[in-house]
Amino acid sequence: QVQLVESGGDLVQPGGSLRLSCAASRFTLDYYTIGWFRQAPGKEREGVSCISRSDGTTYYADSVKGRFTISRGNTKNTVYLQMNSLKPEDTAVYYCAAVGRSLYGTNWYMIASYGHWGQGTQVTVSS
Repeated sequence: QVQLVESGGDLVQPGGSLRLSCAASRFTLDYYTIGWFRQAPGKEREGVSCISRSDGTTYYADSVKGRFTISRGNTKNTVYLQMNSLKPEDTAVYYCAAVGRSLYGTNWYMIASYGHWGQGTQVTVSS
């Protein structure tokens, strides 16, 4: 069983930055495609970004392109989501998810594509 733990969520002012981490113990995340999702109050969970296990291809939702960057850490068991120029509409609980295969096309932002989920970390963007 892959266990994922998110961290790095916080209260930040609009225009600020945060770096979220998704860590796994006892597993190497390099073998997994990792997605970041978020869920705001009263809204459905939505895909934010994804990094493929095969070739490191990255995907982003239109709403975060140019502001967020997903990357793998040097330790091979951490994936980061660097979030810059944060907006109040980025406020949500952020989740990382993992699947042991490559995802193609629009499958990356489908919740059903992933088999393992973390518990989430709260990001609040407010002045």
